[in-house]
Amino acid sequence: MQQPASDTASQTGKADSRKIRVWDLPTRLFHWLLVILVAAMIGTGLSGRLEQHMVIGQALLALLLFRLIWGFVGNQQARFADFLAGPGAALAYLRGLIGKGGPHYVGHNPLGGYAVFAMLGLLLLQAVSGLFTSDDIATDGPLYGLVSGSVSAQLSSIHRLTIDAIYIVVGIHLLSTVFYLTVKRENLVKPMLTGDKLLPADEAARVARAPQGPGLLAAAILFALCLAAVFGGIALLR
Repeated sequence: MQQPASDTASQTGKADSRKIRVWDLPTRLFHWLLVILVAAMIGTGLSGRLEQHMVIGQALLALLLFRLIWGFVGNQQARFADFLAGPGAALAYLRGLIGKGGPHYVGHNPLGGYAVFAMLGLLLLQAVSGLFTSDDIATDGPLYGLVSGSVSAQLSSIHRLTIDAIYIVVGIHLLSTVFYLTVKRENLVKPMLTGDKLLPADEAARVARAPQGPGLLAAAILFALCLAAVFGGIALLR
């Protein structure tokens, strides 16, 4: 797990600060593609465009598969080990939010790490359960025929309930982004767009020495393989 930065760039002074790449491009592209696909999934689901909904769900599953692999081979801040923290660290960070100080993290803080795992888990559950669902009218999931009617009914219920949990996690994420911007004076959105953060020079040097992971071409090939695995695998199993 990453060690918290001892101070912020503003506390050390701009002269001692340095802009450094924190989020690699594949991680940033994953984040914004995830936003687009989740919004499209919700929109097509609510509007009853279920054929499109299922195609988007499969694309989402491929994107999540990519992120699971990238969590082991991406740059330091993208790796799960960097923000995997115990409950004690999360509680300590939560207590620190009340004051003006508290530890600062280069990547995800312990609470943010839990939010990432929760979101990935819920979306995986949503995407996988959707493969076996049925609306009992005209539309069945692509793998509906592989399970019994009772199992499909249970997975359909899970699919409907999971979306409510996703709404809650997304809402918490948006509120926390506003909280950090207005109360903690930390912009979480800009680094996810540019990839860069302004850090104390010593912390920036440590980040620069950390594992950087494969480049964009390797990430693109990996994502293409994930798409082929999901869409091809489902086509073979139907």
